[in-house]
Amino acid sequence: MRVNSRALSALAGAALVLSACGALTPGPAKPKRPTIEFVSNVSAGQDDVSVDTIVTVSAEHGTIDHAGIESDKGPIALRSQGGKWTAQSRLEPGLKYTLTATGTGDDGKSETLHRTFTTTALTLNQQTYPSVSPLTSDTVGVAMPVIVRFDLPVKNRELFEKNMIVETSKPAEGRWAWFGDREVHYRAKEYWPADTDVTVKILVNSLPAGNGIYGQQDQVVKFHVGQKVVGYVDVNTYTLTVKADDQVIRTIPVSTGDKKHRTRQGTKVIMEKLRKVDMDAATTGVDSDDPGYYDLEDVEYAMRLTNSGEFLHAAPWSVGAQGHANVSHGCTGMSPANAKWLFGEMKKGDPVEYSGSPRPIEQGNGWTDWNISWSDWVARSALKTPPTPSPSASPSVGTSSTSPTPLSTTPTPNGIRTRGAA
Repeated sequence: MRVNSRALSALAGAALVLSACGALTPGPAKPKRPTIEFVSNVSAGQDDVSVDTIVTVSAEHGTIDHAGIESDKGPIALRSQGGKWTAQSRLEPGLKYTLTATGTGDDGKSETLHRTFTTTALTLNQQTYPSVSPLTSDTVGVAMPVIVRFDLPVKNRELFEKNMIVETSKPAEGRWAWFGDREVHYRAKEYWPADTDVTVKILVNSLPAGNGIYGQQDQVVKFHVGQKVVGYVDVNTYTLTVKADDQVIRTIPVSTGDKKHRTRQGTKVIMEKLRKVDMDAATTGVDSDDPGYYDLEDVEYAMRLTNSGEFLHAAPWSVGAQGHANVSHGCTGMSPANAKWLFGEMKKGDPVEYSGSPRPIEQGNGWTDWNISWSDWVARSALKTPPTPSPSASPSVGTSSTSPTPLSTTPTPNGIRTRGAA
């Protein structure tokens, strides 16, 4: 058999090529993707977390799908923004919390963070409680101030004021004014618009008040401003003119304080309404041996205007002087029929403006907010400029955002960064 030498030569060359290809080394392996890494500002097992901490958790080399915080008092909501989950409230003292987060790493694997921590305990002497007036569901007059009283002093007034929000259903520019470190009032620049809903949010829970004291409990109060009713008393003409929605509805003859007991001039606000009340001059500093002493039982239709004891009330004993002379010890007296009518028309928070008296009202003798000029009122604010309203707030008031002030969010150096569960 004849063999083709050219064919043998080609086969030999192919074998050499195959032998050379078999000797090549494989290419580089693909890099391994990293596992998710959780980052939070609270450490696992930490037992001294400050109550003003706003807990945060985020991820490196991955994405968090869900995060939550839980204690014996219930959960705290977290909100995700830009990959960072932030608690929507501060912490309570002396509680054990559990922070959980689940996420997916760049390696495609799902991991869970499980971290417990405990907050610092606080005594009642380290917490200041805010009491708010008016109360939820109250219907008040157009001069009603919002009054917040703290049972322990607040040194960080600016911080607290940033977290005290007033929202109104109708435009009404207003500001807070401090009267010492335990009391702060809010009023509009002018009287509240009639038929306005007002929401007051005192978001100071666990907020540092200064000197180791923290806010105790948030307060949210919703009240309604009713019809505009204003009384105008002229002590020289012995009259009380009542206007509703700026229209005169009645003029009443009255008697105010005599020359020894002048009725105070200025704008007063009805503080309380009493169907009947006992009036003892001793409560105003008049001794029982004084010729001007009195002790009256069941005085009808009494509406308080000052802390010192000025009222609008029925005075059947002075009907002959009403409209002609001032014979009282400072109160504004009128006939029982007129007092009953007025009692039905006016409400807590309605203003009564007094003119013609040489005796000015003392600041703080009742709700005397309207006797302070607007410039002086604004000067009592702890904020140099009004806070910026949040998008959800009505455009009526200079308010701050309803989200808590982000305090203590800086990570501590120990045990913060966690790969997978901790």
